[in-house]
Amino acid sequence: MFDPTAFENMRVVMEGGFYDRDLNGEIAIVDRNDCINSAKLSRTYDLSFQLALSNRNVTCRFSLLAGLDNLAAELIPSIRANNLAGCFVTVEFIFEDVYKKSLVCEIETILNQIWGETRTIKVTFCSEPLCPEQKGKYKAKILFDRMITEDQIDDLAVMMDYMLLTTERIENAL
Repeated sequence: MFDPTAFENMRVVMEGGFYDRDLNGEIAIVDRNDCINSAKLSRTYDLSFQLALSNRNVTCRFSLLAGLDNLAAELIPSIRANNLAGCFVTVEFIFEDVYKKSLVCEIETILNQIWGETRTIKVTFCSEPLCPEQKGKYKAKILFDRMITEDQIDDLAVMMDYMLLTTERIENAL
């Protein structure tokens, strides 16, 4: 048995919270990935869900990423890199619709209201260029431009409420 790292501890807390909400009928988990990149010695965990009682199909994806430098900071205390002991977090909302500039602006406003204006927010739209009238894929991504450590583990649990609220507000905007 090994001592779990910050990545594992944060993954377990978030995964437990998501599955509790799934069991309560609030959300439906639609995808989960726990990947180890042996070439870069990094780990990525992501979990995607949708609101359980919705037919709008807005998917929220929560991601944790920890690289070799993050692992080394925890396992080799002599390198004195405690500021690297943690993970990077990304939250993404994905849905399909026809392109509307007003919708892009509304999504950006919703994300700023809920997550704050200090976060990096990117809204993208991808479609088939020869069929512009067809639906395309929107991705609204929230980046946290700093390392998340175990000291913020309670904040991660609260973040689930923000994810559900954002998903609900985006669905209402569609």
